[in-house]
Amino acid sequence: MPSLIITAVREQARAVRSFDLMPDNARGRHGVEFIPGQVAVLSVPGEAPAYFAFASAPEDEELEVLVKQKIGASIVIFDKQPGERIELIEVAGHGFALDEQRGKDLVFVAMGTGVAPLRSALRHVLKRKDDFGQLVVLYGARTPDDFCYRDETEHWKDEGVELRQVISRPDGHDWSGPTGYVQSLLDHVLPDLKSPIALICGSLEMMEQTRERLGRMGFKADEILTNY
Repeated sequence: MPSLIITAVREQARAVRSFDLMPDNARGRHGVEFIPGQVAVLSVPGEAPAYFAFASAPEDEELEVLVKQKIGASIVIFDKQPGERIELIEVAGHGFALDEQRGKDLVFVAMGTGVAPLRSALRHVLKRKDDFGQLVVLYGARTPDDFCYRDETEHWKDEGVELRQVISRPDGHDWSGPTGYVQSLLDHVLPDLKSPIALICGSLEMMEQTRERLGRMGFKADEILTNY
């Protein structure tokens, strides 16, 4: 797998940055094969390899990952600058089998930096919008400052995506939207959809609770997709 050169770094949320990456042997496009929702295993000297879902669609010109400053490799990568390198060890996970969902309504359910693999899938789907039904993004975060890709959400709306955001810790923030956990938004959107497929990504606890809630709402196991 190639060495990746950082081409751009952007602040996304509190302690979260996005990194645009290009293989050093690439000419024009990144050329890395992956399925929306799959994960890059990245390595930096002195730390164990770490897992970061691609936030870009496979057909985007550059690769992109979200890095939350937590432990190990994420701390090292978080402080890297354009021009520096990161090693791509492998691509992991099964991703989202979107070709099998043609004609279905897609409900993307994300919490925090879990939006990365769902953004990969959404960007892929928006390039072939006629193949799918309604597109709904349910995105939860602790505070308004913890939402990533705030500059992009208006574009999603312009493309016909129904976007609903919720925060779990509203105290001290100027927020007029819903509060609670992202799973709570499911009750408001699912009754309007004919053939929904849920794509979920977040903490293990959030995914388990979302899966249980969807099950109670009549979803079959193969109608709930995870990327890993």
